Amino acid sequence: MKKAKPTIFRCTSCGHEEPKWLGRCPECGEWNTLLETSSTSHIQAGSSAPNLNLSSIPLSAVDPQEGIRISSGVSELDRVLGGGMMKRSAILVGGEPGIGKSTLLLQVASSAETNGRILYISGEESAGQIRMRSDRLGIAGDRIEVYCSALLQDIERILEAVKPIIVIVDSVQTLYSPDIGMVPGTVNQMKYCSYELIHWVKEHDAVLFLVAHVTKDGQISGPKTLEHMVDTVLYFEQNEGDTRFLRASKNRFGSIDEIGLFSMQEKGLVPVEDPSTLFLVRRDGEIPPGIATAAVLEGSRPLLVEIQALVIPAKGAMSRVFSDTVDTSRISRIAATLEKHTKLCLSDHDMYVNVAGGIRISEVGLDLALAAALHSARTGLALPAKTFLAGELSLAGEVRPIRRLASRIKAGRALSFTRFIGPGQEQRPRLDELSAGDTEIYIRVPDIKTAIQKLMEQT
Repeated sequence: MKKAKPTIFRCTSCGHEEPKWLGRCPECGEWNTLLETSSTSHIQAGSSAPNLNLSSIPLSAVDPQEGIRISSGVSELDRVLGGGMMKRSAILVGGEPGIGKSTLLLQVASSAETNGRILYISGEESAGQIRMRSDRLGIAGDRIEVYCSALLQDIERILEAVKPIIVIVDSVQTLYSPDIGMVPGTVNQMKYCSYELIHWVKEHDAVLFLVAHVTKDGQISGPKTLEHMVDTVLYFEQNEGDTRFLRASKNRFGSIDEIGLFSMQEKGLVPVEDPSTLFLVRRDGEIPPGIATAAVLEGSRPLLVEIQALVIPAKGAMSRVFSDTVDTSRISRIAATLEKHTKLCLSDHDMYVNVAGGIRISEVGLDLALAAALHSARTGLALPAKTFLAGELSLAGEVRPIRRLASRIKAGRALSFTRFIGPGQEQRPRLDELSAGDTEIYIRVPDIKTAIQKLMEQT
């Protein structure tokens, strides 16, 4: 008697497989989506005759020209990407509605340093709406070709006809294929359509930009698999003003520590030439208590940012910490270290911390300036003017060495700061790159207690 073929239950929403039927898919949480199917059907569908011409090549025989980057023509975007766009790469761009994702990519399409054709595929806007935006931005659009459709099969046909070097799809949530269903935005639609487009650009030495919607939590909407499929994931963020921050949460061809800074103006997104001016507040009078200037690194770029702290008696039985720009657990750790080693009571106070300009800072060099700002806010004693700080603070109260100390000091000197308080230990590598002017303003402190004493002496 012929043995029955083994069966599995596959989710029609996300493709998850289970050996037995379940009322609810454990992967996507949808109800009644598991359907019985043959466990070998998907293998048989993709099987073909064996290819006898398969062979591998030595790494030394690979053409190094395949790794050449294409400049986007937007300096801040190139910085975040690691130097430019890599051929055969897929880049996912997410951000809040109206933050400027489409504007940025339209500017990239206009200024990219390539002689190849550029195709802008829109599933949300008409060609007339795209033309209105380009006119508003002052973009001629002679080299940009527009195709408005969300049907994957039509997009694949136009790709084969145009053979573009840069493909922009706005947005991935609008794509659909009748093979998967007629409803766009489902998990299977996004995975299938994205895979087909990524496969095409990798075969044709092109670059793919996928615009993605975000959830109310700020995460890219859709399956997490989508972020694993692409090479780079970029997030667009916005502060309370017109400044936009572009960060990479994933980058196979560069660092994820770099940040791109843009200013939204009438003619679109303009790269910020002098970012330190965005995060420092110019005052004519004295500096109020609770203000400290920190020299931090965002990728390879040193920035001077103003740390603002407010410490008030707790209104309830437990003290609370509030901050949108610095991790609250980090603030609590710095406050505990400060209380332990300077005998300054902070445990019964609410603490509010902000970074001027709305930029989020996670770099360890912020610790010393944050501690100084909290101490100043608690005691009501203002810190001395023209003084900036940088250093990692350990739980033992030590001010630990930080990387690229010389570049931080040079950035402070360029902005007319006259005193720098930083680590007392000898840096590794040694600070041979410091000039005479840099060493003159450098005040070394071994621990947080000494740092507070030095600050109070100058007040």
